[in-house]
Amino acid sequence: MEGASNGGMLYHEVQESKLCAMHCVNTVLQGPFFSEFDLAALASDLDRRERQMMLQAGGDFLPDPDESHNVSLDGDFSIQVLEKALEVWDLQVIPLNSPVAEPAQIDPELENAFICHLQNHWFCIRKVNGEWYNFDSLYAAPEHLSKFYLSAYLISLRGSGWSIFLVRGNFPKECPIASSESSNGYGQWLSPEDAERITKSCNSTQRTAPGSSQIRQFSDSYMQYGGGGLSLDEDDEDFKAAIAASLTDSATAVKDIPADVLADENKKSGEENIRE
Repeated sequence: MEGASNGGMLYHEVQESKLCAMHCVNTVLQGPFFSEFDLAALASDLDRRERQMMLQAGGDFLPDPDESHNVSLDGDFSIQVLEKALEVWDLQVIPLNSPVAEPAQIDPELENAFICHLQNHWFCIRKVNGEWYNFDSLYAAPEHLSKFYLSAYLISLRGSGWSIFLVRGNFPKECPIASSESSNGYGQWLSPEDAERITKSCNSTQRTAPGSSQIRQFSDSYMQYGGGGLSLDEDDEDFKAAIAASLTDSATAVKDIPADVLADENKKSGEENIRE
């Protein structure tokens, strides 16, 4: 019988600034595979491609080269960035309300991961070693979900306006836990027992009606952070500068591309989109 992935440990990232998209991607992958700078680079590339397509179309409206549709200056990323990050690992992100995801609506416990989004917050619900956990970065530790409660929880989230995405594909089997090079500085490895102990400790201080602790815990934390995650503090100035620089570089790169090269690149990009 195949052993538990990552030695049976759970990888969790606790909310830092407005980086919940990064936390979400990494908990889907169960390891610190991406930094905020990696996602910013993906956002910049997406912006570049979008500008190229608009330039090729020759429309009257062109996006402001200093603005991005894929990352805000305070670090909030679009679903397209999450999709591109997970595509690196051959993982597909599918809206749960799409026809292809219908089996997951009926039997979600047969899947491996879901991404949840509302306003500016992202989090992951993931099956690890046969058990389901809520890896919301606003939680101190991943919270175990029974298979029965998983379905009810997803229905409750959708009824509250959350967008749910199914993640399918070949998930990474292992992450080098002991390697210092594998850490992005935000995550921690926890045994299921430690995660349960931390969760019980947190819930004991804010116990509510049975079955509602997860939604209430998120709601309290979400409102505490202003309904859109924490804002970046002075320690994140380097990240702000990196995003601003990436946007500037992307705009300059598009401006300097010769017209014939730009047209050829957009033709290739269009062919890629058709294949996808």
